[in-house]
Amino acid sequence: MNITPATALLVADALRQHLAGTPDQELTGVSCIAQGADAVFARVVLELGGRLIVVLPSEDYRLAKVKPHYREDFDALITRAAEIQTMPYATANRDAYTAANEALVTQCDEMFAVWDSGPSGGKGGTADVVEYARSLGKPVHVLWPDGAQRA
Repeated sequence: MNITPATALLVADALRQHLAGTPDQELTGVSCIAQGADAVFARVVLELGGRLIVVLPSEDYRLAKVKPHYREDFDALITRAAEIQTMPYATANRDAYTAANEALVTQCDEMFAVWDSGPSGGKGGTADVVEYARSLGKPVHVLWPDGAQRA
């Protein structure tokens, strides 16, 4: 979530390079569309003609957790999603985030993690998701382009 605008551009370019060879009809991206790398991934999938599946951690996620300055972008991604899955949690919390991440990982054939390889900031962080994906034998592509920075 906390990447700089310049890093978002670097990440988008890296994702385009990785995904560009995937035929439109085969490209499906699964994302929680949180502000930052999740949203960058979702936008690149849509830009390349792919299908977007959104996984929301809780029923109150948009109102409780999506910051006002990001809501317009969030809503635009929701509108373009082919499918929206909401975890069975009324309120967004670490358990809801973990459930959403696990649902995301189990649906993907391979995972792209925008990650500086640092530890998770708490249960359900990027390091935890990468570890979970690897435990399931999913290929994980870690993207942290040269010059990438946290905000």
